[in-house]
Amino acid sequence: MVNIGNSWDDLLAEEWEKPYYLKLRKFLKEEYGKYRVFPPMEDIFNSLRYADYDSVRAVIIGQDPYHEPNQAHGLAFSVKKGCPIPPSLKNIYAEIEQDLGYAPPSHGELTSWARQGVLLLNTVLTVRMGQANSHRGQGWEQFTDAVIQKVNMKKTPVVYLLWGANAREKAKLITNPKHLILTAAHPSPLSAYNGFFGCRHFSKANAFLRNSGAVEIDWKIED
Repeated sequence: MVNIGNSWDDLLAEEWEKPYYLKLRKFLKEEYGKYRVFPPMEDIFNSLRYADYDSVRAVIIGQDPYHEPNQAHGLAFSVKKGCPIPPSLKNIYAEIEQDLGYAPPSHGELTSWARQGVLLLNTVLTVRMGQANSHRGQGWEQFTDAVIQKVNMKKTPVVYLLWGANAREKAKLITNPKHLILTAAHPSPLSAYNGFFGCRHFSKANAFLRNSGAVEIDWKIED
């Protein structure tokens, strides 16, 4: 049914067969048939495809994909090169510059983070064009909770960057004492000044990984 192409396939094998996922699959078939839906079908699971389970060292949780054409490509907060950088991502870049001194890149593609084991996971993985949250409540939340719970079971340390109320709700799924949970306001222009700016999550994440004997993440994105 789904072929991610790495160890996630075995880890999630039971999930694909559950009634909620079969119902979700039917819903998606209808949605992609009738409407313009993002991301493209082949990009839905890119967050898992790029960040193999064994490589996951950090998790950043978003809500649902960008809902305008040519933006979403399966990674939370990320847009394809050539797209204008969304406001929330501009604020993420601004915090990285303040925290680590890295100048913001000219694009918004975060693939280099994902390839280092940063799981850029939206809680809902698809959306109808122009209609934010249009696929909420169809089963994606149960699926992505299962992904978070699988990561929670890892024996190696993982740092979770939970920004905003929606992401912070997932903290209850993270019970493994090996892991670190960092929380802050959402980086959107509406809330970034309420605790996202100055959170220094990027240097804190690396300090935790370093002190745990894990490899740090290179948060610098090249042009």
